[in-house]
Amino acid sequence: MIQISEIFLIIGIVIGVVFFIIVIWLLTGFKTATEYNRLIIFRFGRYKRTIGPGIVYVLPLIEKSMIVDIRIKTLDIAKQDIITKDNIPVTVDTSVFYKVVNPQYATIKIENYMRAVFNYTQGALRDVIGGMELDEVLSQREKISHEIRLVVDEETRDWGIEITQIKIQQIELPQNMKRAMAVQAEKEREKRATIIASEGEYEAAKNIAKAAELLAQNPAAIQLRSLQTIQDISHEPSQKIVIFMPSDIGNILKKL
Repeated sequence: MIQISEIFLIIGIVIGVVFFIIVIWLLTGFKTATEYNRLIIFRFGRYKRTIGPGIVYVLPLIEKSMIVDIRIKTLDIAKQDIITKDNIPVTVDTSVFYKVVNPQYATIKIENYMRAVFNYTQGALRDVIGGMELDEVLSQREKISHEIRLVVDEETRDWGIEITQIKIQQIELPQNMKRAMAVQAEKEREKRATIIASEGEYEAAKNIAKAAELLAQNPAAIQLRSLQTIQDISHEPSQKIVIFMPSDIGNILKKL
């Protein structure tokens, strides 16, 4: 026969084991959320709370947790072939920088916010660049990035996503367009060089005219200038023969 003391002992052991199991089971609810993570807690399928960072507690079997990363993320948009307003095809390479500012909305309101940001940025990129001419696209990258960011951020704000920045990495043109632009740039440089040369000739002509006026006012200056020219020629060996004649030979010939 089992004595009463033995029955109480068995019951005590069972209670101890059950209590130990319950304690272990409750301890499994402790979790650690890093500084850049937040835990979304669902209780029986309904949103309950957002917790973290640090040591947090989730009721086992009753609550379910989902981890949301709130760091800034980079999303590279695949190269897009876009037709500009003046019917020029361009290939645009873009990067999007975004972060989760409301983990609850990013989990409940959108199934895959990364994919949603990707698709929405693609559409906004086509809309913005498609409404601009090629010269604007090439010279106003910051304006394009700003407009795309406004369009995308307005929509993603309801998803708990903030678009921090959009960067136009590269704009590629067709080869024939590159050649045409190279020719245009070359002609533009030739035009500037011609204008600069003509301006130099104009200034030189004005200075020569002023010098001629000064020399005409003083005949002795003309003789000094002639002597200076002769001295310059004598420094270089040549086959030239220099004949010195009076500076007023013209007047002498007229008298004859």
